[in-house]
Amino acid sequence: MLDQRRHQRIRFSVPQKISIGYGGEIGEGVIENLSLSGLMMRTPMPLEISRNVGCEFSVFDSPLIDVPAAVVSRVCDLFGVRFQQGPISQILIDDAISAALASGKASILSVHELGGRKTMRITGGLCGILRSDFMHALTRMGVDEIDLEGVTAVEQAGLALCLVAANRHRVTIGAQSPCFAEAWAQALTAPGPLEKLVTGGT
Repeated sequence: MLDQRRHQRIRFSVPQKISIGYGGEIGEGVIENLSLSGLMMRTPMPLEISRNVGCEFSVFDSPLIDVPAAVVSRVCDLFGVRFQQGPISQILIDDAISAALASGKASILSVHELGGRKTMRITGGLCGILRSDFMHALTRMGVDEIDLEGVTAVEQAGLALCLVAANRHRVTIGAQSPCFAEAWAQALTAPGPLEKLVTGGT
């Protein structure tokens, strides 16, 4: 999961809907993640790899984005598509991603290695939607440090993940944004209830 992608994939705090045009039909789906180059979506439509589709969606309050794409992967009802975009749609997607990250409604989790140390970097919202990726990086990759300088909003579930990382896996909490630093200071005074959000304890 060391992130070598050209374009970072973002996840949303609230699922975003997408309209799909395919074979003369219009269907609906839900965006799983989004990048400048494409997206992953769930839909019951019988899409076929290498076929073209039309994608129409908004990211929270963004302008409507209408972009053609090619289906490049499928696992059950989960499809990956690559955009065939022009300069205007690319600007709209970039602006939508930037606004969602700045508001904390979207999140990016990536892992970087430098000098033998692995750093998990979180940008945007520190929230429960990151749990699967967070725990995978923590338990399977041996993360040494978490960089939270780009965090713009904090949920209790996100704080709980960081507490587990620091207390149980001895991960260093590194650079911090002001909103994370404030929430983290409060969480350290009574971590017990927060950790239960991750462990499922009572």
